[in-house]
Amino acid sequence: MFLLAIMTIGSTPSEGGARGEITVVGSSTVYPFSAIVAEHFAKSGPFPTPVVRSTSTSEGFRLFCAGASPETPDVSNASRPISEAERASCVQNGVREIAEIRIGYDSLILANALKVATFNVTLDQLWRAAAEFLPIEGRLIANPYRNWQDIDPALPARPIYLIGPANGHGTRDAFVELVMEPSCKAALAKLSVRSEGQQTTCAAIRKDGRWTDVDNVELILGKLASNPGATGILTYSYLEQFQNRIHAETVNGIAPSRATIPLGTYPLSRPLFIYVKEAHLKTTTGLADYAAEFLSFCAAGAHGYLPDEGLVPLPMPELLAQRAAVARLQR
Repeated sequence: MFLLAIMTIGSTPSEGGARGEITVVGSSTVYPFSAIVAEHFAKSGPFPTPVVRSTSTSEGFRLFCAGASPETPDVSNASRPISEAERASCVQNGVREIAEIRIGYDSLILANALKVATFNVTLDQLWRAAAEFLPIEGRLIANPYRNWQDIDPALPARPIYLIGPANGHGTRDAFVELVMEPSCKAALAKLSVRSEGQQTTCAAIRKDGRWTDVDNVELILGKLASNPGATGILTYSYLEQFQNRIHAETVNGIAPSRATIPLGTYPLSRPLFIYVKEAHLKTTTGLADYAAEFLSFCAAGAHGYLPDEGLVPLPMPELLAQRAAVARLQR
């Protein structure tokens, strides 16, 4: 996977209030795509290479929404849509016009080392493997499951050991949204006594050693190599880049692929975004052009350089719609 060295944001406005260097923050999942776009953008025109910083989706929005001054970021990468609370924070700090641009798709995968056999797991079974609390016999109790076969006799007779992104990562947010919350809320609705703080309960990952948080998602690859029985929560781009090291379990009987992810038939698929601060379009040189490079056919087309890096491309009608949205920024 292409990696651009992470640079510190330290640019200052140039004369006349314009800044000649685009600054980008946010999702570690989107970072490799944003970084390679930055390099192509600089090579193909008169602009300096944008400064791209990998933080997390949540931290990216915090920095992006801190204000509209030239010192704040121009672009926030995101592996989930901006939340209502984050958008409210933006507005409160004077960031009122934000362009949301969908750049492609990715998905979560359940990765195993190649030497370990994969298996099929349902979303409900995965929730039961990961949750801190489960409703059993009408009561909410600490997760009692130690082996996959404890959840369902059809699952493998091996210990549950999940390795996933820590809080703050968009990938963790996606896991909670796609896996934890739907099954948890459906199960809690059947309880005679409703759980207080349901949202917190449903987002809670077990802390008994059956789940390991990882701040740097790439480290999951090494942990899978040293813990062959473990299952890693990664993104589809890693599956494409490291087919010689990992393979993926099916979820609800569907394998992740470039066909199943954009269609939504693979249940852990998600869109990826960049958010552009429209107030900076006139003060940051080349900002609209940088956004346009993301959606150019040579970058985001089916045979573009971003799919070569693992991005699942937008279907053509969707790509054309997003290109139209970017063209509005260039006017």
